Amino acid sequence: MGHPVITLHNKAFRPYLSADEIAAAIDQLASRLNADYAGRRPLFVVVLTGGFMFAADLLKRFTGDCEIVFIRVASYEGTGSTGKVQEIMGLREDVQGRDIILVEDIVDTGTTLHHLLPTLQANHPASIEIAAMFYKPDSLRYPLTLNYMAMEIPNDFVVGYGLDYDGLGRNLPDVYVAE
Repeated sequence: MGHPVITLHNKAFRPYLSADEIAAAIDQLASRLNADYAGRRPLFVVVLTGGFMFAADLLKRFTGDCEIVFIRVASYEGTGSTGKVQEIMGLREDVQGRDIILVEDIVDTGTTLHHLLPTLQANHPASIEIAAMFYKPDSLRYPLTLNYMAMEIPNDFVVGYGLDYDGLGRNLPDVYVAE
Protein backbone atom coordinates (compact mmCIF):
# COMPACT_ATOMS: atom_id res chain seq x y z
CA MET A 1 0.00 0.00 0.00
CA GLY A 2 2.91 2.31 0.64
CA HIS A 3 1.02 4.48 3.14
CA PRO A 4 2.70 5.39 6.40
CA VAL A 5 1.35 4.85 9.86
CA ILE A 6 -1.30 7.47 10.62
CA THR A 7 -2.41 9.01 13.90
CA LEU A 8 -6.04 9.74 14.77
CA HIS A 9 -6.51 11.59 18.04
CA ASN A 10 -3.54 10.03 19.86
CA LYS A 11 -3.79 6.48 18.52
CA ALA A 12 -1.53 5.05 15.81
CA PHE A 13 -2.90 2.97 12.93
CA ARG A 14 -0.97 1.04 10.31
CA PRO A 15 -2.14 0.14 6.78
CA TYR A 16 -4.30 -2.99 6.67
CA LEU A 17 -6.45 -3.17 3.50
CA SER A 18 -5.99 -1.13 0.33
CA ALA A 19 -8.78 0.54 -1.60
CA ASP A 20 -8.07 -1.95 -4.43
CA GLU A 21 -8.55 -4.96 -2.12
CA ILE A 22 -11.80 -3.46 -0.84
CA ALA A 23 -13.03 -2.78 -4.41
CA ALA A 24 -12.28 -6.37 -5.47
CA ALA A 25 -14.26 -7.75 -2.52
CA ILE A 26 -17.21 -5.46 -3.35
CA ASP A 27 -17.08 -6.56 -7.00
CA GLN A 28 -17.50 -10.20 -5.91
CA LEU A 29 -20.31 -9.37 -3.48
CA ALA A 30 -22.16 -7.27 -6.07
CA SER A 31 -21.93 -10.11 -8.60
CA ARG A 32 -23.65 -12.43 -6.14
CA LEU A 33 -26.36 -9.88 -5.34
CA ASN A 34 -26.93 -9.21 -9.06
CA ALA A 35 -27.41 -12.93 -9.69
CA ASP A 36 -29.57 -13.58 -6.62
CA TYR A 37 -31.81 -10.54 -7.10
CA ALA A 38 -32.17 -10.64 -10.90
CA GLY A 39 -35.72 -9.68 -11.81
CA ARG A 40 -36.50 -8.49 -8.28
CA ARG A 41 -36.55 -4.94 -6.91
CA PRO A 42 -34.89 -4.99 -3.50
CA LEU A 43 -35.04 -2.20 -0.96
CA PHE A 44 -31.51 -1.46 0.25
CA VAL A 45 -31.71 -0.19 3.83
CA VAL A 46 -28.39 1.48 4.62
CA VAL A 47 -27.44 1.77 8.29
CA LEU A 48 -25.73 5.11 8.91
CA THR A 49 -23.26 6.49 9.58
CA GLY A 50 -20.62 3.90 8.81
CA GLY A 51 -22.46 2.23 5.94
CA PHE A 52 -22.50 5.20 3.58
CA MET A 53 -19.23 4.54 1.72
CA PHE A 54 -19.80 0.80 1.30
CA ALA A 55 -23.39 1.43 0.21
CA ALA A 56 -22.31 3.92 -2.46
CA ASP A 57 -19.74 1.55 -3.94
CA LEU A 58 -21.98 -1.53 -3.69
CA LEU A 59 -25.00 0.14 -5.24
CA LYS A 60 -22.99 1.54 -8.16
CA ARG A 61 -22.32 -2.12 -9.01
CA PHE A 62 -25.93 -3.31 -8.56
CA THR A 63 -27.36 -3.66 -12.06
CA GLY A 64 -31.05 -4.28 -11.35
CA ASP A 65 -33.84 -2.01 -10.26
CA CYS A 66 -33.71 -1.14 -6.58
CA GLU A 67 -34.66 1.47 -4.03
CA ILE A 68 -32.40 2.89 -1.35
CA VAL A 69 -33.26 4.29 2.07
CA PHE A 70 -31.02 5.38 4.93
CA ILE A 71 -31.69 4.76 8.58
CA ARG A 72 -29.94 5.52 11.83
CA VAL A 73 -30.20 3.39 14.87
CA ALA A 74 -30.13 5.21 18.18
CA SER A 75 -29.04 3.54 21.36
CA TYR A 76 -28.18 4.93 24.74
CA GLU A 77 -24.44 4.66 25.02
CA GLY A 78 -23.02 6.65 27.93
CA THR A 79 -19.98 5.04 29.48
CA GLY A 80 -21.19 1.61 28.41
CA SER A 81 -23.78 0.77 25.80
CA THR A 82 -26.97 -0.71 27.15
CA GLY A 83 -26.93 -2.89 24.06
CA LYS A 84 -30.50 -1.82 23.42
CA VAL A 85 -31.55 -0.15 20.21
CA GLN A 86 -33.97 2.58 21.18
CA GLU A 87 -35.20 3.82 17.83
CA ILE A 88 -34.91 3.38 14.10
CA MET A 89 -34.83 6.81 12.52
CA GLY A 90 -35.67 7.32 8.89
CA LEU A 91 -37.53 4.16 7.89
CA ARG A 92 -40.79 5.51 6.52
CA GLU A 93 -41.15 3.07 3.63
CA ASP A 94 -43.70 0.27 3.77
CA VAL A 95 -41.56 -2.87 3.80
CA GLN A 96 -44.42 -5.37 3.69
CA GLY A 97 -43.81 -7.90 0.94
CA ARG A 98 -40.47 -6.29 -0.01
CA ASP A 99 -37.06 -7.93 -0.36
CA ILE A 100 -34.90 -6.01 2.10
CA ILE A 101 -31.11 -5.91 2.03
CA LEU A 102 -29.68 -4.31 5.18
CA VAL A 103 -26.36 -2.64 4.33
CA GLU A 104 -23.88 -2.50 7.22
CA ASP A 105 -20.27 -1.33 7.28
CA ILE A 106 -19.22 -3.92 9.86
CA VAL A 107 -20.78 -6.72 11.86
CA ASP A 108 -18.87 -7.29 15.06
CA THR A 109 -20.97 -8.00 18.18
CA GLY A 110 -24.19 -8.09 16.13
CA THR A 111 -26.05 -6.04 18.75
CA THR A 112 -27.47 -3.52 16.28
CA LEU A 113 -28.77 -6.21 13.93
CA HIS A 114 -30.04 -8.35 16.82
CA HIS A 115 -32.40 -5.51 17.76
CA LEU A 116 -33.06 -4.18 14.26
CA LEU A 117 -34.11 -7.45 12.59
CA PRO A 118 -37.18 -8.18 14.77
CA THR A 119 -38.45 -4.64 14.19
CA LEU A 120 -38.16 -5.08 10.44
CA GLN A 121 -39.59 -8.63 10.51
CA ALA A 122 -42.65 -7.34 12.39
CA ASN A 123 -43.52 -5.39 9.23
CA HIS A 124 -43.71 -8.61 7.17
CA PRO A 125 -41.13 -8.17 4.41
CA ALA A 126 -40.82 -10.93 1.81
CA SER A 127 -37.18 -11.43 2.84
CA ILE A 128 -34.38 -9.80 4.82
CA GLU A 129 -30.70 -10.28 4.07
CA ILE A 130 -27.66 -8.54 5.50
CA ALA A 131 -24.91 -7.21 3.25
CA ALA A 132 -21.84 -6.32 5.32
CA MET A 133 -18.52 -4.95 4.15
CA PHE A 134 -16.62 -6.39 7.09
CA TYR A 135 -17.44 -9.23 9.47
CA LYS A 136 -15.61 -10.07 12.70
CA PRO A 137 -16.80 -13.60 13.56
CA ASP A 138 -14.75 -13.66 16.78
CA SER A 139 -16.75 -10.72 18.17
CA LEU A 140 -20.24 -12.00 17.41
CA ARG A 141 -22.51 -12.29 20.47
CA TYR A 142 -25.80 -13.08 18.72
CA PRO A 143 -26.65 -15.71 16.11
CA LEU A 144 -26.90 -14.07 12.69
CA THR A 145 -27.16 -15.35 9.16
CA LEU A 146 -24.72 -13.40 7.01
CA ASN A 147 -25.15 -14.54 3.42
CA TYR A 148 -23.55 -11.44 1.92
CA MET A 149 -20.27 -10.29 3.38
CA ALA A 150 -17.43 -8.76 1.45
CA MET A 151 -14.56 -9.51 3.87
CA GLU A 152 -14.04 -11.44 7.09
CA ILE A 153 -11.49 -9.77 9.35
CA PRO A 154 -9.93 -10.58 12.73
CA ASN A 155 -11.15 -8.95 15.93
CA ASP A 156 -8.90 -5.90 15.53
CA PHE A 157 -9.85 -2.24 15.80
CA VAL A 158 -9.99 -0.83 12.27
CA VAL A 159 -10.67 2.62 10.79
CA GLY A 160 -11.22 3.98 7.31
CA TYR A 161 -13.67 3.28 4.54
CA GLY A 162 -16.60 4.55 6.62
CA LEU A 163 -15.29 3.26 9.97
CA ASP A 164 -14.21 5.82 12.53
CA TYR A 165 -12.28 6.31 15.73
CA ASP A 166 -14.16 8.92 17.76
CA GLY A 167 -15.40 10.59 14.60
CA LEU A 168 -12.14 10.56 12.63
CA GLY A 169 -11.02 8.34 9.76
CA ARG A 170 -14.31 7.62 7.94
CA ASN A 171 -13.07 9.43 4.81
CA LEU A 172 -9.95 7.28 4.34
CA PRO A 173 -10.18 5.12 1.18
CA ASP A 174 -8.02 2.40 2.77
CA VAL A 175 -8.51 0.54 6.05
CA TYR A 176 -6.02 0.87 8.88
CA VAL A 177 -5.62 -1.27 11.99
CA ALA A 178 -4.70 -0.01 15.47
CA GLU A 179 -1.09 -0.70 16.43
